[in-house]
Order: sequence, then C-alpha cells, then structure tokens
Amino acid sequence: MGDEAWQAFSQRVAYEDTLPLALGPRDGTPPALLEERNLHVLATLATLEERRVEAGEDATPVLLELARLDSKLNVLMEIVGRLLMPDAALPPRAPVRLNASGVGIPASLLDPARQAGLLKLHFDACRALPLVLPVRFERLYDEGRAFLAFDGVGQGVGEGLERVVFRQHRRKVAEARQSAS
Repeated sequence: MGDEAWQAFSQRVAYEDTLPLALGPRDGTPPALLEERNLHVLATLATLEERRVEAGEDATPVLLELARLDSKLNVLMEIVGRLLMPDAALPPRAPVRLNASGVGIPASLLDPARQAGLLKLHFDACRALPLVLPVRFERLYDEGRAFLAFDGVGQGVGEGLERVVFRQHRRKVAEARQSAS
C-alpha cells in the first residue's frame, strides 16, 4: 500500500503552500466524527473561496445572492464559534504539498518514535477550522521532506481534497495567463 500511495502522490497535481500545521499523536477521536468534521471544513473552504453561485432553472438573481450570503453567514458563525474555544492558537507555518493521496511536509516536524498521528492543517481562508487528517509515515524524499500517507480518510474527504487541489491549480493557471497577457 505504501508504494502505491507514494506513486499516486508523486504523480498527481498537488496543493502547494505554506500553512500553519501541527503533527501530533492520535487522540482517540472516532473516525466517523473526524470524517464529519473534515467534510465540514472542506465545505467551508469551498464556500469561502466561491466566487459565484450556480443558477438554477427558476432562481432569480436576488434569490441566488441571498442563498450565497446565507451560506457565507453560516460559515462565519461557525468560525466565530470555534474562535471562542481556548485552543485557537495557530501552530507555526511550514511548506506543504498536499493531494488526496497524502501530504509532504518538512521531515524535521516528524517524531522519530511515532509512525502514525494526526496532521492539523489550517488553511488561510478559514484558519480557525483545522483539517485534521490521520496520517502514517511512508518515506523521506527530496531534501528533508517526508511523505505521510492518509490513513483511513474516507472517499468524501478525498474528493474534497481533490477539489481544493483543483481550485488552487485553476487559480495558478488563471494568474499565469493574466501575467502573460
């Protein structure tokens, strides 16, 4: 499985950025609850990064705008609720390469005694809501980078991660085209 995960990771387009992240031990959170929270975080990211709402057959511009504002207001309420929690301090930023197969992080963040854990990623669009992914160490690569495969991430979260990667890739292509013009 490890080599398959590495091949999938290294050959796919990836989200690359410097994000606040922390790697810690697994805390006994049930996988279903972790999956539900991660789906919510990914939906929040999609909503905050959304530029327009798809039009339905009978939707008026006013209804579409109200739906978009309602969605964003719900997200903001969730973020404010999480900010009031005592554990709102962000971990330090580190370079990340992420896709649905796993994540590449600096090897210096690894605990040599631990082969598995939870990776908390705080995206800038919603820093108060971390994406918490169960990971296991697979291998070192490049200079000082470690590949961590996702361990028990469901299909919904995998698809959500692919959408995050796609949106970032699409933005980079659009920016490159604009700068070339």
